[in-house]
Amino acid sequence: MSSLITKAERHSTPADTTAAVDRFMDELEHPFKDEIQRLRACILAVDPSIAEGIKWKAPSFRTSEYFATTNLRAKGATGVILHLGAKVRDAPPGGVKIKDPDGLLKWLAGDRAMVEFKTGQDLEDHAESFQALIRQWIRYL
Repeated sequence: MSSLITKAERHSTPADTTAAVDRFMDELEHPFKDEIQRLRACILAVDPSIAEGIKWKAPSFRTSEYFATTNLRAKGATGVILHLGAKVRDAPPGGVKIKDPDGLLKWLAGDRAMVEFKTGQDLEDHAESFQALIRQWIRYL
């Protein structure tokens, strides 16, 4: 019997479901709870291959790997950390290349960036640009 875990098996725990995120959000006490819900909807609308789950004690998003995690510790904003999976890895040859005309990305490392929205209106104003960033980001997974 092989000890290798397939990508599908890797994301088959009860925490890797929308139901888990819904339960988490029902219990969450956070000043930006409504904005986090809008952020979830915005990310999930980008591509049908995107799923959500609870990873790192926060709503997180994946295709073949987790690539985005809400930043519940952000002060004064709704935030999301974009990454290339659970383990830190080198950026692809030539680096991660993302067109960001609105300047939403704050690079934290070669394989991680943060996006913050100060208000729900800020998220709405930049939703299309943010979704374009997500569309580009998931190509690196």
